[in-house]
Amino acid sequence: MKTIEQRLLRGPNLYAARPCLLSVLDLEDLHGVTSRDVPGFTDALLAILPSLMSHRCSPGHFGGFVERLRHGTYMGHIVEHVTLALQCLVGQPVGFGRTRRVREHPGQFRVVCAYKDEHVACEAFDLACELVDALAHGQSFDLVEPLAALHRTAERHAVGTSTAAVLKAARRRGIPYFRVAETSNLFQLGWGSRQKRLQATMTGDASNIACRIASDKQLTKTLLKEAGVPVPDGSVVTTVEEAQRAARRLRGPATIKPLDANQGKGVTTRCTTPEDVSEAFEAARKHSRSIIVERFIEGQDYRVLVTGEKVAAASLRRPPTVVGDGRRSIGELVAQENLNPARGKGHANVMTQIALDEHAAIELRKQGYDFDSVPPAGMPVTLRGNANLSTGGTAEDVTALLPEETRDICVRAARKIGLDVAGIDLVCRDIAQPLDSQHGAVIEVNAAPGIRMHQYPADGTPRDAGDAIVEAMYGERDGRIPVIAITGTNGKTTTALMTGHCVRQAGLRTGVTTTEGIYIDGKRIVKGDCSGYWSARTVLTSPDVDFAVLETARGGILKRGLAFDRCDVAIVLNISADHLGLEGVNTVEQLARVKGVVAASAARSVVLNAEDRHCVRMAGRIREQVEVLYFALDPDNPVLLRHLENGGRAAYLQDGVLVLADGNRHQALMRAVDMPSTMDGHARYNIANGLATAAALMASGFANDEIARGLGSFVSDGRNNPLRSNVFDVRGVTVVVDYAHNPAAYAALTQMAHGISRGRVLGVVTAPGDRRDEDLQAVGRTCGLGFDEIVVYESQNRGRLEGAAAQLMVDGAIAGGAPRDMVHSRLNGREALRHGLSLCAQGDVLIFACGSSLNEVVEALRESDPVSASRIAEQAALQAA
Repeated sequence: MKTIEQRLLRGPNLYAARPCLLSVLDLEDLHGVTSRDVPGFTDALLAILPSLMSHRCSPGHFGGFVERLRHGTYMGHIVEHVTLALQCLVGQPVGFGRTRRVREHPGQFRVVCAYKDEHVACEAFDLACELVDALAHGQSFDLVEPLAALHRTAERHAVGTSTAAVLKAARRRGIPYFRVAETSNLFQLGWGSRQKRLQATMTGDASNIACRIASDKQLTKTLLKEAGVPVPDGSVVTTVEEAQRAARRLRGPATIKPLDANQGKGVTTRCTTPEDVSEAFEAARKHSRSIIVERFIEGQDYRVLVTGEKVAAASLRRPPTVVGDGRRSIGELVAQENLNPARGKGHANVMTQIALDEHAAIELRKQGYDFDSVPPAGMPVTLRGNANLSTGGTAEDVTALLPEETRDICVRAARKIGLDVAGIDLVCRDIAQPLDSQHGAVIEVNAAPGIRMHQYPADGTPRDAGDAIVEAMYGERDGRIPVIAITGTNGKTTTALMTGHCVRQAGLRTGVTTTEGIYIDGKRIVKGDCSGYWSARTVLTSPDVDFAVLETARGGILKRGLAFDRCDVAIVLNISADHLGLEGVNTVEQLARVKGVVAASAARSVVLNAEDRHCVRMAGRIREQVEVLYFALDPDNPVLLRHLENGGRAAYLQDGVLVLADGNRHQALMRAVDMPSTMDGHARYNIANGLATAAALMASGFANDEIARGLGSFVSDGRNNPLRSNVFDVRGVTVVVDYAHNPAAYAALTQMAHGISRGRVLGVVTAPGDRRDEDLQAVGRTCGLGFDEIVVYESQNRGRLEGAAAQLMVDGAIAGGAPRDMVHSRLNGREALRHGLSLCAQGDVLIFACGSSLNEVVEALRESDPVSASRIAEQAALQAA
C-alpha cells in the first residue's frame, strides 16, 4: 500500500470539529483483501497492539473493532485504527477516525484520523501502514524500536508541562490559541487586538527590563530591599578570594550562587569553611562570571506563585531525597526512584529525574557519603542543596498556611520587579508565621516560574496555577474578537469587502480575507487568493484587528479546515454547481456539506439564503442555541414568511427597499438604488449580498444607521472590489469586468446587463479547464441564452488540450439555442476582448468575465483606445496598491 496524498486539517473540517489527518491510501495488491482473508492476521495484530481491544468502532461497545476484524474488514479501516492506537501509546489520546472509499478510484480510501500533534500523527500513520502491510503479507513485525522512535517524536514536539497547564486552562475558558511556530514554545492566546503571548509561564505583559531585573539576582535584591521586602545580606564577587572574604564577613553559613542562572543551577547552600566556599564558587562559576555570596537563611525552601494582584499558590519544596534500605547503594536507590512514571527528563513530566552529577557528589560528601555508599535502613539522604523541581525536588502545597502579611510581601515583590506572573522564592522555618518573626527572607524572584509543583504536588491540595495565570491575563474575558465567516458559491468576496467596509465605517479596525487578498484596516497587505486557513490566521494573529471578516472558500476548507474553532456569525450566500468533480466533491449536495462546515462553526448566528434550498436545509443542522436569520429578494418567499411569523429575524427586499425585521418590528433600512454596488438596483446579486451583510451586522449588534451608512458608501470598483462588476466606459460601450466563472454567476450578470443596457448585451466569457465537460457546456448554454452575442476564450486549460474547454462552451451555447453566427471563439483573452468590442455599438453592454486582473483590459485597449486604457490603468494601479 502507498499514500497518494496527505493533508493536515488543522481546524473544524468536513469530518470533525477537531484537527484531523486526512490520507488518501492506495491499497494496491491488498484491495479487496479483508482481515479474515489472511490466516492469523487478527491474532498477530492483537498480539502487537492489545490496546485495540478497547476500540468500540461501529458496534459501539468494548471489543467492537475486534469483532469487525474477525468478521472481516478492509485494510484501510485497519490502518485508521492502528494509527489511533499508536498515538495513544505515546501519550496522545485520540479516538475519532473514519475511512471511506474514493469512488472514482477503486482501491483507494480516504483515511481520517484525529490527532493532538501533527508530527506524531503523520509518523504514526506511516508506521501503521508498514505494520498492517507486513501482517497482511504474512510477515512478522517488531514494533519496539519504531514505537520508541514515535515516543521520541512525541517528546521532541511536546509542550512543556507548565505551558500545557496554562493552555488547558485557556481551552476551558474558551480562549483560542495558536502555537506561533512549530519548533517554539511560544503561543498566542486570543485573537487580533485582544491577543496575548505566552512562553512557558511568561506572558507578553512582562517587560524585557522586568525579566532582565529578575535574572540579575543582586539587582533584584536591591530593589526588593528598597520596597521593604526582607532579603538576605550579601555581595557580588568575581574571584574565589573575594568570595571567601565575603563569606567571612557574614559571620555564619553562606549560600553561593550564580548571579544570573536559573532552575537552581550552580547553587550551593550552608557553606561554612573556606574550602566549602571555594568548591561552591567553582560550581557556580560554570553558570555565570559573577557570583553572589549571601547569608544562608535557616529554614525550609518555599515557592509562592503571584499572578496579577494575588497569590495563586504556595509550595514547600523539598530537595531530591532517597531513603536507605540497608541493602542498596545511593546510586541504585536513585535509579529506582527515577523509574517512577511521574518523573521524566527536563520538564516533560510532573517531576524531574534525579541527576547523579557533581552537585549531588558535593552534597553527599557533606553527609559523609558517595554514590556507592549504602545508607542505613530508614536514613534519608539528600542529593541537592536546593529544592528546585528541575533538579529532582518534590513539593507540598501550603497555600492555605500563608499569613496575609506574607501574601502582601510576595505581591509587592512581584510588582516592584514589574512582573505580572512571578515565582517568589523565600526561606523561613515556618511558612504559617510572619517572616519578620523568624528572620525569613525572599531570596529570588523568577520571571518564568514553573508551575508543576502547584499543579501536581507530591502532597497537599493541587492548585490550578495555569488557570490563575490565564485569569491574570484575561479576567473573565475570552480573548476573542468578533468574527464573521462568509461562504457560498457566488458573492463571497463582495460580501466580505462590503461587510468589512461597514464595520470600518463604524469605527473598528477590520481584518478581511478574500479571493483577492488580505486587508488590514482597509489596506491590502497580501495580494492573491487568500480565502483559506493561513490567510484567516494572518488576520486572527494581527494585533491591529478589532473585527475579522473572513471569506472561507471550498478549497480552503478541504485542504486545511478552518483557522478558527468557531465564529460569531456565519453567512452562507448560495449553493450552486461549481468545482464539482474535484477533491471528492461530485454533487451539489456534497458541496453544500463542505460549505456547511462554516455554518456549523457559528456560535451566535447563521445567516442563510431563504431562496436557496441547500441553504435552507442547513438550518436543520445548526445547533439549537444558534440563531438562524434569513435573507431574501422575494418578500413573499414561504421560508422567509414562516420564519417571520415565528418571530425570527431577517433581511428582505420590499418594493425596492431593504428591510430589517428584528423579531418585533420591520424597519426600512435604505433604498436599493442608494447602494452604489447595485447599479441603480439592476445588480440584484449585490442587493442580495447587501441583505446578507445587513443581517449579519444586525446579528453582530450594529445599529441600523451604521449598516445603512456602510452599504450606502461601498463602491464596487477596481479599487474597492477588483474584478467584481467593475464598470468602465469604452467609447460609449459599457464594459463590465467580473470574475464570473459558473452558470449561476453568468445568469445573474446577464440579468443585470440587460437592465442597464440601451442596446445589445454581449459577453466575452470563459471558465477554468478543470471543470467537468458538462459544467463547461452548462456555462456555454447559460451564456448563449443570456447574451445577444458571445465570444468564448480560454484562460486556464488546467490539463486540457488547447481549445478543448472553449469548444465545449461553444457547443453548449449552440445546443442551448444561440445562433451559430452569434457565437465566436478566440483562444486569447485580450484578442477575445478586442473582438467583442469590435462587435459593439454605442449603448451596448459588454461583459468581460473571469479575467485575472484589470491589466488584461488595459493591454487589450492599449493600441486601439489609449485614452480608455490609461483611465483603466489608473484603477489597476490602485488595485495593485
